[in-house]
Amino acid sequence: MAFALSALTAVPLGILSGFHPKIRAAFDPIVEFYRPLPPLGYYALLVLWMGIDNASKITLLYLAGFAPIFIACVSGVGKIRADLVDGAYTVGANSRQVMVYVIFPACLPDIFTGLRTSLGVSYTTLVAAEMVAAVSGIGWMVLDASKFLRSDIVFVGIIIMGLTGILLDQVLRAIEARVAPWKSRGES
Repeated sequence: MAFALSALTAVPLGILSGFHPKIRAAFDPIVEFYRPLPPLGYYALLVLWMGIDNASKITLLYLAGFAPIFIACVSGVGKIRADLVDGAYTVGANSRQVMVYVIFPACLPDIFTGLRTSLGVSYTTLVAAEMVAAVSGIGWMVLDASKFLRSDIVFVGIIIMGLTGILLDQVLRAIEARVAPWKSRGES
């Protein structure tokens, strides 16, 4: 849920920020301030403000996942050749059409790079948060097993984490191959 929320907000905001310098000036400093902070560093604040239930975890994962997508979208807009945008305006496209038919498709490879990065960051943050403040989950299982020196359970947990991460990444790659097939062929 947090990953979907971060994607639904970071993609349009990142594209708009890349396209409009005033919007970027408003949001970029905020993202650049909290992006390098370790998510578990501010998780204690979220738990104090929102409790230990799902609201604090969703907010934590949202914040962890938002920055990579936002930055990738801004970067993607910056890579678009000006002649593509100018050409669209020349043939009579309005701003909305330029955004939908030129900017967004040109940014798709960068958007998917941001989504894949975000998914990895969100997943590792989730597992780490389970180790800090949870009574269930893979992270909790590994931490609990380590207290009782159960290396077999720790290894199983690590293998499950790795396989789940690979599976999630492969799902995003498959979606990317269908939505942006030109990236896999090396075309721009």
